[in-house]
Amino acid sequence: MLRFTSRRIAAAAMLSLIAGTFGWWILGRETSRHPDAVSSAASAARDGTVLFWYDPMRPDQHFDAPGKSPFMDMQMVPKYADERTNDDARVRISPQMAQNLGMRTAPVVRGGFANRIDASGRIEADERSLRKVSVRAAGWVEVLNVRAEGDAVQRGQVLAEVYSPALDGAQREFLLALESGESTLVDAARDKLLSLGFADDDVARLDRNRRATRRIDIRAPMHGYVMALSTREGATVTPETPLFELVGHDPLWVIVNLPESQSASVAIGSGVEVHAAAHPGRTFAGTLDYLYPELELSTRTRRTRIVLANPDDALHPGMFVDVSLSGQSSSDVLLVPSEAVIRTGHRDVVIVAAGAGTYRPAHVVLGAERDGKTVVISGLNEGDRVVTSGQFLIDSEASLRGAYNRMQEGDDSKPRPGATP
Repeated sequence: MLRFTSRRIAAAAMLSLIAGTFGWWILGRETSRHPDAVSSAASAARDGTVLFWYDPMRPDQHFDAPGKSPFMDMQMVPKYADERTNDDARVRISPQMAQNLGMRTAPVVRGGFANRIDASGRIEADERSLRKVSVRAAGWVEVLNVRAEGDAVQRGQVLAEVYSPALDGAQREFLLALESGESTLVDAARDKLLSLGFADDDVARLDRNRRATRRIDIRAPMHGYVMALSTREGATVTPETPLFELVGHDPLWVIVNLPESQSASVAIGSGVEVHAAAHPGRTFAGTLDYLYPELELSTRTRRTRIVLANPDDALHPGMFVDVSLSGQSSSDVLLVPSEAVIRTGHRDVVIVAAGAGTYRPAHVVLGAERDGKTVVISGLNEGDRVVTSGQFLIDSEASLRGAYNRMQEGDDSKPRPGATP
């Protein structure tokens, strides 16, 4: 996603440069044909004090003396003191020129905005379901019923049968205690069997049959899959080495890396929609469970964990899925068409139709964007009209006239330091 955003920014910058060059040529040509078509305060009297000289293609670079531009094969243009007025930030375009450029405008409206974040994620096993199965007394595996990793197991299924001299001795002690009739001895012998891994059913069967079994059953404590198998039939086992590692597939986790700018707009407990390529047309419902506290330094993203029910085992760890998260929604915000926004990577600008054929650039602070609408936090008012088509040409003309610098500097006419070409 970040790579895609970077490409968009680069493409926008390149388009702005091309449009600027083309717009400068078009507007200049129109000016020569119709002197009243494009005008601004820059057309004021030229007998004032020269503040600096500049290349119209690089208006941000100022020079102290006239001459040929070091950037383009053209003479530099003087900037006069009586040109620096508040109207410098405006560009005037005749209705005929606006029609030729195919310019369109749209109003700034106030309304509700339901923020949703679309991202990709990967399915992982629920780490809280991991279980290790081991013996509590040393012995040997005489029967192994599960022989491969990835095998599915059910709760209570016998995974292996283990012979252990310690277990055999504990059974005989229990039988002797039963014969003695001493309840204290019986309880102590029963507790010993349970501590060595006997199940209650095994103890009840021993009490009923009064016959020791050679092997003890190792049963699965849960539904799931064998993630790791560390023993084979005939192998020696000890309490220190697990025989099996099991993992459940219901529920599952979906791990999503959210950009830093979007991670603050999601809330724990909100609903999530998940779509998998393996099941087209089907929507899986999940819940945002956790936001990891640290950022990935290389991608500037924050890991987000979604808990996803998987009762029919349709999803499996390792799958990639598309997720839609519900972000913070607002009921009363300013909205503009996303196509009206000019993003350069350094600033966000919209071109405002100021009336009477004049246009001005406006710096804006933007919020979330979705479905062709972008939230405007500051920089515009309800009812303003913004240019949605042809704004790149006006943006380029405003840049050539130094409008953005004057917007930032106000009415300060002090020349910026420059270099003599």
